[in-house]
Amino acid sequence: MYRSIEIWNSYQIRIPSIKSLFSVAGVYFAENFNRLLSENWKSFAGQNYFDPSGVFLSALWSGPLLVIAILILVNTLFSLCYLIVRWKKAELRHRARVARKQD
Repeated sequence: MYRSIEIWNSYQIRIPSIKSLFSVAGVYFAENFNRLLSENWKSFAGQNYFDPSGVFLSALWSGPLLVIAILILVNTLFSLCYLIVRWKKAELRHRARVARKQD
């Protein structure tokens, strides 16, 4: 039972971390992706949307990925705060039990 809870908790940590990593990597490679799309736009579009400064791709690609990465970060921070509170409560309960046994 304990092992299955441990595995589940590790997946809860790994999956958002992997999603965040892919989001940040997508933003990092957006400039290269924009350059590739601006060179080949005639094969899939009727107009070149991919300007040299990358505004179109930033608005439609990088913006949402950054929002996703920020939401994952905020969620992780809230989870860590909750975990710290649980840990501190358990520590205080343990100290109270030890103090009662010594009396």
